[in-house]
Amino acid sequence: MTLTRFAAAFATVALSAVAFGASADDYPSKPIRLVVGFTAGGGSDIIARLVAAKMSEGLNQRVVVENRPGALSMIASEHVAKSAPDGYTVLLGATGSMVVNPAVYSNMRYDTVKDFVPVSLIGTLPLVLAVNANGPARTVPELINYAKANPGKANYSSAAAPFQLAAEQLNLQAGTAFQNISYKGSTDAVNAVMGNDVLATFADPVAITAGLQSGKLRALAVTSAKEDPSLPGVPTFQQLGMQNMDMRLWQGLLVPAGTPPAIVKRLQDEVARVVAMPEVRTKFVSFGLEPVSSTSAEFSQQIVNDLARWSGIAKAANVKLEM
Repeated sequence: MTLTRFAAAFATVALSAVAFGASADDYPSKPIRLVVGFTAGGGSDIIARLVAAKMSEGLNQRVVVENRPGALSMIASEHVAKSAPDGYTVLLGATGSMVVNPAVYSNMRYDTVKDFVPVSLIGTLPLVLAVNANGPARTVPELINYAKANPGKANYSSAAAPFQLAAEQLNLQAGTAFQNISYKGSTDAVNAVMGNDVLATFADPVAITAGLQSGKLRALAVTSAKEDPSLPGVPTFQQLGMQNMDMRLWQGLLVPAGTPPAIVKRLQDEVARVVAMPEVRTKFVSFGLEPVSSTSAEFSQQIVNDLARWSGIAKAANVKLEM
């Protein structure tokens, strides 16, 4: 599907919501459920509970976090997609569940474009390429040269499809053949590098913080357009001449397709208010998340662009996964 058709599909979904004729005048009149596809206590859950508490204050109704973990957040996403489009069921969605999963899994149980209306982004984060501090490479060029000279030892750990596709994009761009070693979580993937079980990993900044502080890991580059404040001195891939490695993952709120535009706008405005709060921004930054809000239209376009990009990487690298 082309970008034009993606955009047209989003426009159709938004226009169809008008048929409900609802306004935000009496919204919300009961508690709102914020559905999270991960277990309680994790990073996404903590972020969701912070946002929910602040939104409760502004909306004068409780926003209750509901954890529906499993199947790479597909269970939560499918649940929200099939919920009533009345603004009372909201999804905390992420790059992985919304655009990367559709790029690599053929058995998706929801359609990101047709089944959701994006409300607003809440934050973005880069990925970091890291290696063992005592390993054979201290820079990205050294890592690439080592991988080409030692193809049997060239591998990387990944905890989810976004990390795998980031590494595959490096393969495509650098002409390397790093092999993927999958792990159940970011902690395991990072520990594999610290234990010299694998050569490198792509991970989020928070996942590698302990390893960097202990001196066991070395960060080689970040996938952002500019250097990350939490990783001073670590170059971006762009600075190293690798332009197509500019990647940022995101989290944001989405509602079921057909949700009235007035309600979407009410939620969008509330997210903007919450994300601008100093205490929220400080907490987000501690999780490696750059606080960002957006309009529904801007978030929709982000999804359109990312669906095309991640699908392109998956196709070029021939990455096809099954649940």
